[in-house]
Amino acid sequence: MSKPARVVGINFDHMHMGDLLRQVADHPEAEIAGICDADPARMQAAVASFDIAPDKVFTDVAACMALAPDLVILCPATADHARFVEMVAPYGRNILVEKPFAASLADADRMIAACAASGARLAINWPLAWYPCHVTTKRLIDDGVIGDLREVHFYDGNRGPLFHLADKVTVTADEVEQQKPTSWWYKAASGGGSLLDYLGYGATLGTWFMNGAAPLDVTATTWGAPGLEVDEHSITVLRYAQGLSKMETRWGTLTDPWTQQPQPKCGFVLVGSHGTISSYDFEPHVTVQTRAAPTPVQVPNDPVTAPDRGPVEHVLHAFATGGALRGPLDPVIARVGQQIVDTAHASARAGRTLPLMA
Repeated sequence: MSKPARVVGINFDHMHMGDLLRQVADHPEAEIAGICDADPARMQAAVASFDIAPDKVFTDVAACMALAPDLVILCPATADHARFVEMVAPYGRNILVEKPFAASLADADRMIAACAASGARLAINWPLAWYPCHVTTKRLIDDGVIGDLREVHFYDGNRGPLFHLADKVTVTADEVEQQKPTSWWYKAASGGGSLLDYLGYGATLGTWFMNGAAPLDVTATTWGAPGLEVDEHSITVLRYAQGLSKMETRWGTLTDPWTQQPQPKCGFVLVGSHGTISSYDFEPHVTVQTRAAPTPVQVPNDPVTAPDRGPVEHVLHAFATGGALRGPLDPVIARVGQQIVDTAHASARAGRTLPLMA
């Protein structure tokens, strides 16, 4: 790039905004051009962390977009993803939306349509897509190490979304209980709940592992503590032409996987026609077992190199060069994941198996 890429961050509902802005600040060819949120107090941590000047801090989206950024990072509550994309897409600026894709398939299609109308490119960031173990797993699958992929087993979650802030700063249990009544994470109308928070990870990366294949039907059930509007635990079974897959989401693990893997371990187990791969979050290796070599072998993770070390670096490079997005960030792959999430959500409410939503 001949000059630094100008990046703005709009809406601080999701704590990952701080993590993404840090990637911008650390990028040698990018700069934080501005930040925006209707509530100035929610931006103060970012202002302090990145020494953002007052004239770069906005409460009005139009004023922030007048900076003509090269990339817009959006981190609103899930239910507001479509509204914010439709708000900024007409400016024709490329957009990175923090996971999940949307609150519904209809909203996801609104986001795709808004960007198509203005020529803006859209990417959906799934943090698990950057874990070296999962990237290594995808390469091994594509290399045919375990044959034809038949099953994806996914278990993931954490102690709960209020237990950590940006940069994984921890919050006490007492503080979490105080925040629950007003937090969007625990509001059904805002797209809260563990299923909507985490199933998209498994569904989208699972679709990536399966090269875009979609299930035929979906069966899901959920559980939440009494008094909560949303679920804290979900189990979803996907029926594909070649077999069954299972995806489980959990708020309330004993420990957070980035500090200490809980049991069950968070991550994936992939079953192919000739072998299996376990790919657990944050581990420095994957474990491979094949019919030809049934003793499990630990395979070190592939090296992580530029420009694919993280979402900001990756999308800036892809958008500047016209290159492809890593699978889960591509709206085509992410839309299949959203189909799965929507169908699972409806299945849990209906209490029965449903065909995959179109």
